Amino acid sequence: MKQRRIVLTGASEGIGRALALGLAARGARLILAARDQARLETLAAECRAQGAEALTCPTDVTRVPDCERLIARSCEAFGGIDVLVHNAGITMWSRFDALHDLSIYDRLMQVNYFAPVRLTALALPSLVEARGLIVAVASLSGLTGVPERTGYAASKHALIGFFDSLRIELRNSGVDVSVIAPDFVLSKIHERASGPDGVPLGVSPMVTSKIMTAEDCAARIVRAIERRERLVVMSARGKMGRWLKLLAPSLVDRIAERAIRQRH
Repeated sequence: MKQRRIVLTGASEGIGRALALGLAARGARLILAARDQARLETLAAECRAQGAEALTCPTDVTRVPDCERLIARSCEAFGGIDVLVHNAGITMWSRFDALHDLSIYDRLMQVNYFAPVRLTALALPSLVEARGLIVAVASLSGLTGVPERTGYAASKHALIGFFDSLRIELRNSGVDVSVIAPDFVLSKIHERASGPDGVPLGVSPMVTSKIMTAEDCAARIVRAIERRERLVVMSARGKMGRWLKLLAPSLVDRIAERAIRQRH
């Protein structure tokens, strides 16, 4: 990982922050992107304290000019991009029949799907030149249905479908694609999840003591980057579910429903 030029979105907190620190410890050269500049600067200072080179680029991934500036700055500062990590994301918690505001579906697709597509298009020439790696931080929800998260699951299904298809197209280019599918991870994203009225919940709906920490998740992603792994499913339940979906799909539905009920 030493001297690898890495662009990381959603870097200011949660998985992104833990991942930035994990990559910094290995000597990566980082471009840190998120909307909160103050948090980015604090994080960059922590990365530099570990001996890494870290630059910040305040970015709203739903804005085209911000995405263009992020990739341009990365190429100007480091001369190219070796790894592009799509980590920025938002979520929701509501039954579909309880929703009052369907615009959350637009926002979910803009952040979780269209932004990674756009950034990948902008960075692809540099990634091909470097024979680099694209990392899509998706979710177990992108591999199976999850109640109360219809819009989130749909956006992550789209994300995985896009990058699985792109991997095939890039097969002879030297560029690899890693899809990361964590189970529930301790993060502020759950507190900001949109409820049925479109307003952030403000508190996590989950029993936080029973889910993976951001640090554990980030360590697994670092290993996936080092190994250029194709797909990382981070829980035994998730791995088992992939097989059960073929053999006993209704059982997978019940497992997903029970998992959400237990986390409330």
